[in-house]
Order: sequence, then structure tokens, then C-alpha cells
Amino acid sequence: MNDAMSALDGHLSGLAAALLPYRRTAERLAGWGTQLAWTLATGGRLLAAGNGGSAAEAQHLTAELVGKLRDDREPYSAIALHAETSSLTAIGNDYGYDEIFARQVRAHGRENDVLLLMSTSGTSANLLRAVEAAREVGVRCWAFTGPAPNPLAEVCDDVLAVPSPDSQVVQELHLVSLHLLCEYVDEALPLVRQLPRTAAPRQRSVEFTGRLPGGADAPALAAAGSGPGINRHALNGHAANGHGANGHGPNGHGSSRRGCPS
Repeated sequence: MNDAMSALDGHLSGLAAALLPYRRTAERLAGWGTQLAWTLATGGRLLAAGNGGSAAEAQHLTAELVGKLRDDREPYSAIALHAETSSLTAIGNDYGYDEIFARQVRAHGRENDVLLLMSTSGTSANLLRAVEAAREVGVRCWAFTGPAPNPLAEVCDDVLAVPSPDSQVVQELHLVSLHLLCEYVDEALPLVRQLPRTAAPRQRSVEFTGRLPGGADAPALAAAGSGPGINRHALNGHAANGHGANGHGPNGHGSSRRGCPS
């Protein structure tokens, strides 16, 4: 019993230690929610992927968007790439495991769609290849990772990096993050539906300003000039600066490597 309590206390202590710095990092989710609401409401799509436990969480996210979080609303297009098992195994067999997500991004991604990648390590080769593919087709790239800096954080447009060395704690806070992201999407949708149908701003976080129509000011999107937003990686302060945006993708042949970190 003492060993069981020791394991419990140890795990909860690690989670508690990560909560305060995570709270600061998670502030960027409000801006993500506004951008994602705009993308989905204007006919765009969310693509999501991960490995292992991160794959399960990415699939959880897409289920919340196609289904609902709390209140009933229209369904939105969200695809968990790792759940496309026939495509996944065919691509892995023909092109290599590192290409399993990249080829699907080229197939399903359209300009201004969002690709959200989840990884505790931030080093998974198949996720890094997916970012390269996203650059080719104009898809925005976000990531949930463990501590930054890491390779995935450096090449994505924005990242939520959970500041914990424990991958279990990282995944638990990724789950909190995806629920919060869906909350912010639902909050933003009523305003988004009233705005002209143009592409969502890229590379900067956005927020709604003004008042509702009907005798009041119309809502508008205002670029956030400071605070957590696109190109400001959590904790390390490094900007993405368009890394990986050179338009050069993989040659369609994956390496012989089978499997990669979560």
C-alpha cells in the first residue's frame, strides 16, 4: 500500500510542478481557438496526427470537432491521419514509415487548413515529414510537444510545449489542452459566423474586437501584436521564422526506419 501511495504522490507531484508554467504556456490556446473556428466555419479542415498515446489524443481532438464538446452544433471537418489504417499501412509499406502522414497531408490538405501534430518528444521523423508536406500545400502547422526546444517546435508555425520531463505528465496536459482548444473554438464560432468569409490571418494570433451588429459596431479580427501567438514558441522564446517553408518536400521514399518516438 505504501508503494502504491508513493507512486501516486510522485505522479501527482510531477503534475503539480508542471501546472504553473503550463498555465502561462496555455494562454496561446485562445488565439488558436479563434483561428481554428474561422478555418472550420469557412469550410477548412483540421488534420491531426501523433504516435502511440499522442495518436489517441489526436483522435480524441478530431472526435470532439466532428461530434461535439458540450452543446450541439454543426459538425466540422477533422481527420486523424493515423486512424486511416488502410492508407497508413499501404503508405508505410510502399514509401516507408516516415511518409505515413506526409502523403496524407498532400492528399487532404488545402491552403489555410490546419495540421496539429502531437508528440511528447518532438523528434518523430514522420511528424517532421508531415510538416514538410504541409509547407508544400499551404497548410498551417501547430504542435503540442514536451519541453522546447525540440525539432518539431522549431519547424511549426506555433507550438504549445508542456514544460515537464515526464512524458506521462506531458500527455495529460495535452489532453487538457485539446479540451481547452475545443472550448475556445465553440466560444469563437458565434462571432466567426457573422464575419465576411475570407481566409483566416496567418502567422499571428488573432482576437475579436468591437461589438455585435444590430445597432452596435461589427466584430472584426485584430492582429495581436504581442503576447502568446504564432511564431512565439513556449518557454524558449525562439520564433519559427518560417523554418521548413522552403517548398522542398521529401522525395516520396521514406527511410528504412520503422517506428519513431511518440
